[in-house]
Amino acid sequence: MPKGKGDVKRHEKQEVRRLRNRSVRSAVKTFVSRARTAIASDPVEDTTEQAILKAIQELDRAARKGIIHPNNAARRKSRLIKRARTAAQAA
Repeated sequence: MPKGKGDVKRHEKQEVRRLRNRSVRSAVKTFVSRARTAIASDPVEDTTEQAILKAIQELDRAARKGIIHPNNAARRKSRLIKRARTAAQAA
């Protein structure tokens, strides 16, 4: 538990940041899962491409804010694009 005034303030700020980061991480997961669902349903459609671009945009934004590591964002984007290309070739 925090002892002094500075410790209490730091603890409160950490909690605010944690909640903000959690909501952004959750949003990123939602966009990625929507893109994966779109790829699975119809990999060649325009809405699929839009879903992928939106997921990539959100991953980049989270990485830029420092919420996820830049390498984590790059890896997830790469996997998403690879999945889309594989599905498009199969279709």
